[in-house]
Amino acid sequence: MEMQFEKQGFGKRLKSMLKVDFKRMFTMPLIYIMAGVCFAMPILILVMTTAVSTAPANGVEAAADTFTNAWQSLGALSGAEMSMGLTSMCNINMIYFIIAILVSIFVADDFKSGYAKNLFTIRSKKSDYVISKTLVGYVGGAIMLLAYFVGAMIGGAIAGLSFDVGSAGASGIFMCIVSKILLAAVFVAIYLLVSVAAKQKLWLSILGSFAVSMLLFTMIPMITPLDSTVVNVFMCLAGGAIFAVGFGALSNLVLNKTALV
Repeated sequence: MEMQFEKQGFGKRLKSMLKVDFKRMFTMPLIYIMAGVCFAMPILILVMTTAVSTAPANGVEAAADTFTNAWQSLGALSGAEMSMGLTSMCNINMIYFIIAILVSIFVADDFKSGYAKNLFTIRSKKSDYVISKTLVGYVGGAIMLLAYFVGAMIGGAIAGLSFDVGSAGASGIFMCIVSKILLAAVFVAIYLLVSVAAKQKLWLSILGSFAVSMLLFTMIPMITPLDSTVVNVFMCLAGGAIFAVGFGALSNLVLNKTALV
C-alpha cells in the first residue's frame, strides 16, 4: 500500500504558524515585561514632571516645558510647531521604539535557536513566516500602545492634570489612538525586514530598527495628531497595508536570497 502525505494549503500552514507564534508570544515573559514598561512609563513621566514643574525655585514657580493636560501624553494638535521639548518627545510615540525591540528579539531568537532553519526545511514557506511575524508583531505593538494609553490616563489623574479635550474633541482623541495603532503596521513591516536581514545578530537588528525609527519619528505627530479625523485613520490603515505587503515581499526576498545561519 502506497503511503500518501496530506498536502497542506496556504490557509492551514498559516493557521498553524500563527498558532505557534501567538502561543510563544503569550507564554514568554517578554511581552508582559514590555507592556508593563509601557504602562508604567507615562505614569512616571507625568507624575515626576508635574512635581518638578510645580516645585518652587527661589520662591517662584519653576518654569519648564511640561505637561498641563493629560492628552498631551498622546501627542499634539495638527499644525502645532514641532519642537524638541518634553511634551513633544516624551509621549506615546516612544512606544514605536519599544516595538522595534519586540520584533527584533522575536526574530533573532528564531535564528539563534535554529528554529527558523528547521521550520523552512521541514514544512513552512518563508512567505508564511513573514505574514505570521508581521501579524504577531502588530498585535504585540497594539498591546503596548494600549498599555501606554491606560498608564497615561492613570498618570494624568494622579498628577492632577486636566482631561479637557479642548478643540481636539473626544472623537479626535479616539481617532488619534486608532491611527497610532494602525500606524504600528508600517513600523512592524520595516522592523521585520531589518530583523530578517540581520538574522541572529540582535544588536544589528535593534540598531537598524532604531535608526529607521529616528528617521520616521518626526512624521508620526503629523500623521496621527491629537485631533485626528477619519482621513488620518484611513491614511494609517492604507499605509499599514501597503507597507505590510511591500516590505513583506522584500523580507521574503531576503530570506530566499540569503543563508539562514
